[in-house]
Amino acid sequence: MGHGHHHHGHDHGHAHGPTSFDRAFAFGIGLNLLYVIAEASAGLWWGSVALLADAGHNLSDVAGLGVAWAGAVLARRPATKRFTYGFKSSTILAAMMNSLLLMVALGAVVLEATRRLGEPAPLVGGEIAAVAAVGIAVNGFTAWLFARGRHGDVNIRGAYLHMLSDAAVSAGVVVAGLLIWWTGFGWIDPLVSLAIAGIIFWQTAGLLRETVEMALQAVPRDLDYDKVRMALRVLPGVERVHDLHIWPMSTTEPVLTAHLVMPGGVPDDAFLRSAQAMLREKYGIGHATLQVERGDEGRC
Repeated sequence: MGHGHHHHGHDHGHAHGPTSFDRAFAFGIGLNLLYVIAEASAGLWWGSVALLADAGHNLSDVAGLGVAWAGAVLARRPATKRFTYGFKSSTILAAMMNSLLLMVALGAVVLEATRRLGEPAPLVGGEIAAVAAVGIAVNGFTAWLFARGRHGDVNIRGAYLHMLSDAAVSAGVVVAGLLIWWTGFGWIDPLVSLAIAGIIFWQTAGLLRETVEMALQAVPRDLDYDKVRMALRVLPGVERVHDLHIWPMSTTEPVLTAHLVMPGGVPDDAFLRSAQAMLREKYGIGHATLQVERGDEGRC
């Protein structure tokens, strides 16, 4: 499990670096697959749309975890002459695919639920609640496996949110099951499915927007462009900063390029080294390429 770390040391000044979530992914996928099989069988047996919706949604989770894992594994592969950045941006593609997968799963849930509102199926509330209760445990536990990575990495956050939203779905199904058990109203089942779909849609939309921003190479959300610009501008001897670009190479690694106008030229080699160290320590930018110009031949 621990392999693939060695070639990472250099570009990670901060702690949450390439801690590998391989074990979490493998465990999460196995656990969720077992649960999907159990839940789908139960849903077919009792004719519950909420259970089937939940199972379908959990299946999209397994797919999502697989995609996120593939992204994370690819990102650890060393760079080649053709892929000079390695495959790091595969984490961005993975997070994007993950959010699209969730949207597709939601569409299916909504369609099925609206169909069922017209003709509610006879339901067995207690059993449904019991099966879904297991789902809370499965999804909650899987989410917890990824919890520590959720702030540093959108790809891991995608997996985490996916699992957390599923624990919420299962909780909704439990509530629906109990309500049906007490009241005998079958329409509660599809109604709960729709409410849950709404919540997940709202969460996924945010994730999708963020991943599309990354794919469009927007400045990562946790970096302030103006602050980074100022930090470079106040370096000794720098008169102007232009052509400053900051973009995400992967969901955790930003890249920066900038032109520094230094009329006096570069004082010494240590200047660039300390500038790069400053960017790494203060802003977590491990890959910075700085071009120094003496005068006004550069564009503004």
